[in-house]
Amino acid sequence: MSRDPELVTFGCRLNTYESEVMRAHAKNAGLEDAIIFNTCAVTKEAERQARQAIRRARRENPNAKIIVTGCSAQIDPQAYAQMPEVDMVVGNDLKLKADTWQLPQPSRKRGGVPVESPPASGGVRGGDSPHAQVLVNDIMSVKETASHLIEGVEGHARAFIQVQNGCDHRCTFCIIPYGRGNSRSVPIGEIARQVRKLVEAGYNEIVFTGVDITSYGADLPGQPSLGQMIRRVLALAPELPRVRLSSLDPVEIDEDLWKLIAEEPRLMPHLHLSLQAGDDMILKRMKRRHLRTDVIETCGRAREYRKDIVFGADIIAGFPTETETMFDNTLKIVEECDLTFLHVFPYSERPGTPAAKMPQVPGDVRRERAARLRAAGEKQMEKFLRLHVKQNRQIIVEQDNIGRTEHFAPVRLDGPAMPGALRNVHITAMADSMLEGALL
Repeated sequence: MSRDPELVTFGCRLNTYESEVMRAHAKNAGLEDAIIFNTCAVTKEAERQARQAIRRARRENPNAKIIVTGCSAQIDPQAYAQMPEVDMVVGNDLKLKADTWQLPQPSRKRGGVPVESPPASGGVRGGDSPHAQVLVNDIMSVKETASHLIEGVEGHARAFIQVQNGCDHRCTFCIIPYGRGNSRSVPIGEIARQVRKLVEAGYNEIVFTGVDITSYGADLPGQPSLGQMIRRVLALAPELPRVRLSSLDPVEIDEDLWKLIAEEPRLMPHLHLSLQAGDDMILKRMKRRHLRTDVIETCGRAREYRKDIVFGADIIAGFPTETETMFDNTLKIVEECDLTFLHVFPYSERPGTPAAKMPQVPGDVRRERAARLRAAGEKQMEKFLRLHVKQNRQIIVEQDNIGRTEHFAPVRLDGPAMPGALRNVHITAMADSMLEGALL
């Protein structure tokens, strides 16, 4: 008995969005019994988990077509092509094209060895392999930003819209530009069309996502900023109740976006910052565009405009050359800026990046520092959640009667509610890093 294509997604919100695009393309192409892995290259651990999942999928589904794509596959396609479990490797730009999925797909011979099929039109083969077909372009040559309309995001209460892809910056630790290419933006009219379509489909919250969304618009006619784009889209979709943003660069928040933070109630009071470190020397060695004081000033300005705003942050622990004093500056900024939603990563060497050639911090020290940062984040989260007890909040309902407030605080509901609905609740208590809410 055949089944719809299965998507296994690793990594960022942008990958979540793109998996839904691929799901639709693969289903329309009749790719039954296919398992598509959308990989991440941010850390070695993310790549290890992907390889482990691919091997497990083959053991459990000996006749399935296994297709691997995403950033890790784009950067090192041959590593996946050499895996006997894999039938096909697809690059990050080609994965979003419907024509790629309409190709004759490799099938598995007896014994598990796939048959080669021709590359996509316009695609460049990354080299033949004994095991898999490889369809991968030079990502740096890609100029267009795919703007793909999806009807919704399976299993999610909110929808994601890709407004930007790629990155023009070259942080010394980051391999992602080599998986995503240079920065490319989706035109405002196309974003507005997608927003209206998703709102008509019943979505009450939309997340604008990308690799480096504060660089939005630099490649478009007139060079509209991110804030200008959001303001125009909200004007064209007045019925949209809630908007969130993916990770922001602290020093690239434009004046239109600052005005929206101050005045637009539909922009949720929850910003996630691409912080990475709180020590100036480490930030310089990372080749970041901000310093410690910039982050403090950004958080302070946002709170002047909106006193209840809450912040998340991406932080790397144990970056090369990081001393205990340098790490302490990062640890302190969590409390100084009152950061709440921490995404903490022990530094992971990425071959080909400048940071991989710097003097490395021992792995056990990286992990210990990451644990201390996570503990600080748990303390911050507990303090944040307690502020909501005995307050009324509006939540968007997710799966299993869990919801999220305007500030992204998780709430366990006292009764059933329709996923995707906006409901008012009274917060009655806090338990197990979650709020308890009574539906009103």
